[in-house]
Amino acid sequence: MLMASRKMSKPFKLLLINPINQHRKGLLRDKHAIYPPLSLGIIAALTPSHWHIELLDENFEDFSFRLADLVAFTSFTSTVNRAYELSAIYRARGIKTVIGGIHASMMPEEASAHCDVVVINEAEGVWAKLIHDFENNQLQTFYRGKWQSLEGMPVARRDLFHPGYVFGSLQTSRGCPMKCDFCSVHTFNGSKYRQRPINEVLDEFETIPQQRIFVVDDNLIGYSKQSAERAKEFFRGIIARGIKKDWFCQASINVADDEEVLQLAATSGCRLILLGLESEKMEALKDVHKTLNAKRGVGQYAEVFERLHKHGIGVLGTFIMGMESDAEQDLTNRADYIIDSTIDAIQTTIMTPLPGTGLFNRYLKENRLLYTNFPSDWSKYHFGEVVFKPLTMSSAQLSECIRLQAGRMYEPKSLKRRFMQSLKLTGNAVTASWAYASNLQYRNILFEHEKRLTIDDMMIGQQFSDNKENA
Repeated sequence: MLMASRKMSKPFKLLLINPINQHRKGLLRDKHAIYPPLSLGIIAALTPSHWHIELLDENFEDFSFRLADLVAFTSFTSTVNRAYELSAIYRARGIKTVIGGIHASMMPEEASAHCDVVVINEAEGVWAKLIHDFENNQLQTFYRGKWQSLEGMPVARRDLFHPGYVFGSLQTSRGCPMKCDFCSVHTFNGSKYRQRPINEVLDEFETIPQQRIFVVDDNLIGYSKQSAERAKEFFRGIIARGIKKDWFCQASINVADDEEVLQLAATSGCRLILLGLESEKMEALKDVHKTLNAKRGVGQYAEVFERLHKHGIGVLGTFIMGMESDAEQDLTNRADYIIDSTIDAIQTTIMTPLPGTGLFNRYLKENRLLYTNFPSDWSKYHFGEVVFKPLTMSSAQLSECIRLQAGRMYEPKSLKRRFMQSLKLTGNAVTASWAYASNLQYRNILFEHEKRLTIDDMMIGQQFSDNKENA
């Protein structure tokens, strides 16, 4: 145990800051496309009761200087420059700053040049020591967390989150055994699933104020029979407790292997499942080590969609544009596949090499990164810009090709047709509407300089009414 602080009686103030990429400020403030900063809520829960805590969330408010004894940031790669910028303001006044999160964990030396303290990996195991050291003027530059059991994991201080968030967030596990080339989750959270006790998860689920919930686990269902049974226990618990919320999660295509998983998920409120499909081309899947998809074969995709639809669950399919073997025709084919598919909501992103991934390390070694003036260039690494040199065409050609195909996939009439298709295949108006709203959000992300479309703009409500009358 840590020795009691010599300054325990003094009240301290901790300011938590959730920064946003200032170059994409308007987009990221779409309240339907953002989620509460769960990690900052957990940090608040770990902080001793004699500390006063405030959360400044740039998703909802412009930065204004607030006095504090200690300032803590979490950030992704695309937002880290903003964290560094705000940290400099506080350091200039002699106020200590702390940064954690996935980018700082992958680039700790860089982060230490801009913040006084860097938390590497998960913070739960080191935050108490960090606070103790601060109170005793013994702060270290680096605190390295270890992967711990999630039993007794603190519940995030949701009272600090802005009430404008449409979605709440819930985490039931951490880690991922897959080693996709473009992902650093297995580096940050480990390659084994660490799971919270179901009763603790359900207790927290009941306290979330929002009606819509995003279960943030990288794969809620997992890959083993044991993981599938755990998921069923979770779903049964939601049903038994009478928790009436709509939720969505992430999973792999094996989610459709067990009919009971889907039936219980739907009954407990599951409306959408995000599936990392990435490509319809086998060569591309192998390029990025998307092992399960490649092993099962893309021919199984349609069968998986059909099984989810049978239970009224929509498919949020993610695809990557600009994979290693992609030529212009491949991108056209991918767009054709998506347009013709029965996927309900589509998310397409540009291949982006992030620190801590095999992809980044390889592109750096091969001198294929277009922007390397770090840290300032990190703001370009937001999945919406080509930041590398492709093998089959120029970066400008890739960018233009992606823009053209996105215009086809997210064309308003096409999105309307997709909504009506979802309504027919799932038989669930909530699912279809949720998927349609997701498509509009992704369209607004890709075409951020055009008029932002809403459901009202698209008059989908009238179409839905007409469809019911004609049924």
